[in-house]
Amino acid sequence: MIYRHSLRKRVAFAFATCIAVLSVVWGLAFFGALRLSEDRVLTRQLQRAAENYPLLTTNLRGYDKIDNLPQSLREWAQTSPKQGLYEFEAEELHVAVLSPEHKLPPEHKKSPAGNEEPSAYDEQPSAENEPPRAFVVFDVAGIEVASSEDWWWLLGITSVVGSLGALGFGLGIIVMRKAVAPVAQLAKVVADIDLEHLSAGDHKRIESNRFGDDEVGVLAGAIEKTLERISAFVARERYFTDSASHELRTPITVITGALELLEQSELSAADEKVVNRMRRATLDMKTTIEMFLCLARETDDGLYDTQFLVMPLVCHAVEQQRHLLTGKSVDVELDALAKPKVFGHPQAFSIAVNNLVRNAFEHTLAGQGPITIIVKECELLITNRVSTHADEQYPPTEASSFHGYGLGLGIVQRLCERNGWSFTLHADEAFVSARLSWQ
Repeated sequence: MIYRHSLRKRVAFAFATCIAVLSVVWGLAFFGALRLSEDRVLTRQLQRAAENYPLLTTNLRGYDKIDNLPQSLREWAQTSPKQGLYEFEAEELHVAVLSPEHKLPPEHKKSPAGNEEPSAYDEQPSAENEPPRAFVVFDVAGIEVASSEDWWWLLGITSVVGSLGALGFGLGIIVMRKAVAPVAQLAKVVADIDLEHLSAGDHKRIESNRFGDDEVGVLAGAIEKTLERISAFVARERYFTDSASHELRTPITVITGALELLEQSELSAADEKVVNRMRRATLDMKTTIEMFLCLARETDDGLYDTQFLVMPLVCHAVEQQRHLLTGKSVDVELDALAKPKVFGHPQAFSIAVNNLVRNAFEHTLAGQGPITIIVKECELLITNRVSTHADEQYPPTEASSFHGYGLGLGIVQRLCERNGWSFTLHADEAFVSARLSWQ
C-alpha cells in the first residue's frame, strides 16, 4: 500500500478527524438534551393544565402587595429582598423581585413634562422608607422532576457520557492504528529478521517500495541498504576465511612436512637447534593463523556450543610452550583442584590458554619461578613472578590495559567475549595474574 502523505500529516489528520467527530457527537448530544428538557417542561405544564380542566389555572402570577403573596413567602418578603431571582425548594416556588419602576405600566410612568402621574399602582412608602416592590411567583409544583427521578436522569446522563467517552476512545485507537500502520508493519518485518544469523537475502524481506516515499519509506530504505551491506560483508567474510584457511595452511603443511624429513636425516647439533626453532616458529605461525581465522568467522558450524574438558587443553599448552623455559631454571606448578567441563569453542579455548601460558613463560626471568597454574571448577588462574627486587616499581595493571604483556591478550579478550567467558589481568610490582573464568 502506497501512502501519498507524510507520516506527520497522517497523524495530524488522524487527531483532527477524531477531535472533529467527537465534537460533533458531543454537540448533538447536548443539543438533544436541551431539546428534551424543553419538551419535557412544556409537556408537564400541559398535563397539569389538562388535569384541572375546565378550570384552567396558571402557574405564573404577579403580586404588587406583600399581603397578597402566598403565606409561605410573606415573612421573607417583609425583609425587603433585593431585586433578583430566588428559589424556594421546599415550597417549589421561584420568585422574581422587581424594582418599583416595573410596577407602573409604561404609559403611566412619566408625563410629557417629566413629572410622575398618580396611578392606582402607587403605594405609600413603608415604615422603613423603602419603596414597595413587585413579585412574580412561578409555582413549579408538578413540573420539576422529583429528587428520586433526578438520580435516574443523572444515571442516564452518566451512561450516555460514558458511552460517548468509550466511543471516542475506540475511535481514537482505530484512527491512530491506521495512521501508524506503516511503522508497525516495518517494525514487524525487522523483528522477523534474525540479526545473529544474517543471510545474503535478508535485505530483500523489507521491500522498502511498499512503504512509499514518506518518512517510513526513507527509514525502510536505509534499513534495507544497511542490511544489504551487512549481507555482502558476511558473504565476503565467509569467502575470505574459506580461501585463507586453505591458502595459509597449505604452506604451513608443506613446511611441517619438510621439517619432518629433515629430522629423519643425520643432523649436527647446530643444525638440530635450527630445525627445532623452525618447528616452533611454524607451530606458532599455525596457531596464529588459526587464532585469526577463528576471530574472523561470524559462524563456525555450531562449535561454540561444544562441551569439552579443560585439563587436557591446559596440559597440552604447557607442554607446547615449555621450550620457552629452557635455561631459565623455572618450575611450573600445575594444580588441578577440579576437572571442569566448559561449553564453547574448543579451539578458541585452546588458543586463549596457549596465549596466557606463553606470556607467563616469556615474561618470567631466570630464577624467578615458580609459575603456578590452578584449575578450579569455574576458572583458570595463571600467576608468574616478574621481579624479585622490592625496589623495582611497576604500576598495577588491570585487564583493560594489555600493553607490555603480549598482543595475544587483546585477542584472548575477544575470544572470551565471543564465547561468553570472562578474562581479567592484574599486574603489580612482583606478580602478574591472568584469570579466565566461565559459568
